[in-house]
Amino acid sequence: MLGSARLSGKVALVTGAGAGIGQGCALLFAAQGAAVVGCDIDSAAAERTQELARERGLSVAMVHPCDMTDPAGAERFVAEAMALHGRIDALVTAGAIPPHMAPAAEMDFDKQWTPTIRGEIDVAFLPCRAAWPHMAATGGGSIINFASVNAFRGSRNFGMIAHCAGKSAVLGLTRQLAVEGGPLGIRANTISPGMVLTPATASAGAHQGGTRDALLARIPLGRVGTPEDIAWCAVYLASDEAAWVTGGNFPVDGGVMAG
Repeated sequence: MLGSARLSGKVALVTGAGAGIGQGCALLFAAQGAAVVGCDIDSAAAERTQELARERGLSVAMVHPCDMTDPAGAERFVAEAMALHGRIDALVTAGAIPPHMAPAAEMDFDKQWTPTIRGEIDVAFLPCRAAWPHMAATGGGSIINFASVNAFRGSRNFGMIAHCAGKSAVLGLTRQLAVEGGPLGIRANTISPGMVLTPATASAGAHQGGTRDALLARIPLGRVGTPEDIAWCAVYLASDEAAWVTGGNFPVDGGVMAG
């Protein structure tokens, strides 16, 4: 593992820590010295992350099952983390619900649009709201939310009208958190991943056949990302190295936004 204990002494909360980017962040934060408390709605996935941590000689506490679209779930997660450690230095809102893919003319409002928007925005806002007073009371900290390259450009391969709208909203949410949090010492930034190999993107068919070829053709570095690629950026934003960084967006996309 590259680097030293850049997060030593910090307490980090990571939502969606059972798989994908959330799992990558939880494991890398622990490797970098943070005391990590994760959560996931899927108990089996949460336990797999804990097993992976143990195999690497690390420890990750998990709260599960825990639903970040439910205000009570977000409050419970934060309360259990506070009971364990008494402070929150970083909050990584990596939890997500797989978005419904359909073009605008075909997207059902109740069954597709609404749950996708909740799964993009509520899962960021609710844990931020729950953690906010605790971070403010202990001198601040770092909030790391996840937008996407699809907050800036549409897709020719998938109908993702709700996903693009939701991730764009996360950008605005985070900028406002940065403005409100500045006087409290709370920093808020977004990471905008490109195509990352996760169970969710694999199940959507993004890494197969012609779709995979089309995606790779748009990536100057010639490969899809890994959860750890994204987690390294999150480590920076959670660390003291980013003490004067707030309200920013950080594309980690293999160069897609440059093209």
